[in-house]
Amino acid sequence: MKAIQLTEFSGADAMEYVDVPDPDAGDGEVVVEIVRSGVNFADTHVTRNDYLAKQELPLIPGAEVSGRTEDGQRVAAMLMNGGYAQRVAVPEAALVPVPDTVSDDQAAAILLQGLTAHALVHRCARLEPGETVVVEAAAGGTGILAVQLAKRQGARVIGLASSPEKRELVERLGADATGDSRADDLEAAILEANDGKPVDAVLEMSGGEAFEASMRTLAPFGRMVTFGIASREQNEVATGSLMRNSRSVVGFWLMHLFSDPVGMAEAVSELFGALEMGDLEVVIDSVRPLSEARQVHEDLAARRTQGKVLLDPHQ
Repeated sequence: MKAIQLTEFSGADAMEYVDVPDPDAGDGEVVVEIVRSGVNFADTHVTRNDYLAKQELPLIPGAEVSGRTEDGQRVAAMLMNGGYAQRVAVPEAALVPVPDTVSDDQAAAILLQGLTAHALVHRCARLEPGETVVVEAAAGGTGILAVQLAKRQGARVIGLASSPEKRELVERLGADATGDSRADDLEAAILEANDGKPVDAVLEMSGGEAFEASMRTLAPFGRMVTFGIASREQNEVATGSLMRNSRSVVGFWLMHLFSDPVGMAEAVSELFGALEMGDLEVVIDSVRPLSEARQVHEDLAARRTQGKVLLDPHQ
């Protein structure tokens, strides 16, 4: 079968479009014929082996897929890796049945990032109606869903994005205000978008100075939720500052949801239900051939995408 494989950790340039052996299903596993592979920003970390979970070579990246089992069942699944391929062996317990009214594109686009957005809004930020939340990378796959879920929760939403076109998309999806994520003074841009008032929560995935600027906009009892380090610059937080301002910092990694299968199943059911009812929109930037995965990673890193990018492994 065709797959994207790495034999060294050096970023997008290390990804090769190659022939590899078909996967064998082990005990309790099912081989899935992949229809769509989801691309996530975390994948750009995996190709450098600087993400939270250390990887081993040779490696086929890709953490989410939609497709068909050998008996024709439509399924989606989250993976540790292996999604950038035509087929993958998946633990049967990890398969998520896809409703007939949800497309393969939607299923591959909403599982990982939808669960992330749901956890950020409900478990981590614990948003209450009337609170204000800042969503960073609001035109990205996770951000787009977080904007909509926060609005469904009754929050006032400020979306940060890097271009007028992206900010227009975020406003169409329900954001009450937007700001330029590349502003010279990000703190001032956030406060201006909130009529000069501090905010209750920030969903932050850049790290570095963006983290520091966003932290300064938090009101007393405000929550900083960090779910990425796109800048690859980690931050340190002084406990005295947290106490002085009654602020909190919450970290999130999707893998910990697997320890709560009941809660995860309920969140998936809610996400699919909202899709079926038309209450949640998945924005697909493009569906690209698997052979173009290297270019897709370069586009993602350069912020040239809006919404979700998917790979078609049979192109």
